[in-house]
Amino acid sequence: MITRRTLYPGQSGTKRWLKKYGDKLVCVRYKYDSTKKRKFITAEIIVDENMWEPDPKRIPANKLIDIKVDYGEVHIGKLVREAGGRWNRTKKVWELAYKNVIDLGLENRIVTK
Repeated sequence: MITRRTLYPGQSGTKRWLKKYGDKLVCVRYKYDSTKKRKFITAEIIVDENMWEPDPKRIPANKLIDIKVDYGEVHIGKLVREAGGRWNRTKKVWELAYKNVIDLGLENRIVTK
């Protein structure tokens, strides 16, 4: 199935759904299935709303983290390189996405600034 259009409330093609769902409407999508030769119209609506505070201590998974790998630790260096790590010459540390640092179990090697 291919989504060809995503429309937001107030755009042409959403008026009928805006009448039905009102402020709860997030968007309307037009999807097409070429094998079944069918067109689908889907509406994304808000069904619940609560207060939420982001955790200030949470580190995004894709944030680059500096990690220390000592000279001679060939195996660890190879793991870091294979996971997409890059050597930063100016800081003399490896930079790797936080998710990969956790997956490799290298949390104890994180360099704090």
